[in-house]
Amino acid sequence: MEAWRRQLNDPVSAFPIAKAGPAHIATLKTFDPPLQALEGRQLRGAERRGKRLLFPTADGELVLLVHLMTSGRLKSLGAGETGPKTPAFALAFAGGSKLVLTENAKRKRAGVWLLTPEQAAGELEHLGPEALGLDAETLAPIVRGESRRLHSLLRDQRIVAGIGRAWANEILHAAKLSPYALSGDLSDEEVERLATAMNDELSRGLALREAGASDARTYRVHRRLGEPCHVCGAPLAQVDFEEHTIFYCPTCQTGGRTLKDRRLSRLLR
Repeated sequence: MEAWRRQLNDPVSAFPIAKAGPAHIATLKTFDPPLQALEGRQLRGAERRGKRLLFPTADGELVLLVHLMTSGRLKSLGAGETGPKTPAFALAFAGGSKLVLTENAKRKRAGVWLLTPEQAAGELEHLGPEALGLDAETLAPIVRGESRRLHSLLRDQRIVAGIGRAWANEILHAAKLSPYALSGDLSDEEVERLATAMNDELSRGLALREAGASDARTYRVHRRLGEPCHVCGAPLAQVDFEEHTIFYCPTCQTGGRTLKDRRLSRLLR
């Protein structure tokens, strides 16, 4: 999200909005203010809070909030550049450039909200501190506040904002911690490893994304079932759930134990 924010900041603030829309009925989540209220206004730039992108208007009256979920993609198109025929959402700017949102998935989950600044603040007030930049001293009381499996805790935006499924996999591998380890049981040294891994992995991912790297080049654990671990060479494993899949290295993270999902066996830590 931070890479997208940096890439979109200048293009979206260069010209006033000439046309707001079209928007898929499943994508646009609000109707008041109407989307057309953006027309004629200029965006101040792109901001981010957790996994949400924010595009406030320069006059301070409106905020366009975008949550891409898993499959949503945002792209800035230059004047005359060909884009998708039926985007989930689009803004056309004076001068011919566009901002388009696509979602290549059967189930449309990405969302767009047009809000007042007060409404936007309300939508974001439940979010925890940003993951990038957290040190061990700050992280310790956060992870020990309740005892939960680490993979689930890292993805909970109310606790730490900005980590999704893929980066939870990458961070826990780098920290050499089991996805099923209980947060309340972490030692000081393990919290230190987790904080270091969070900052190192998110910084690595940001640098690669800004350089245009693909998923295959960016992720070293996520979606690499059966491939050799880049640290120890053991085959990477996975645990399937209805809404997500955990990828991990049994040798580096779980002492050689295979983690089971509910469909195969009882949960192991």
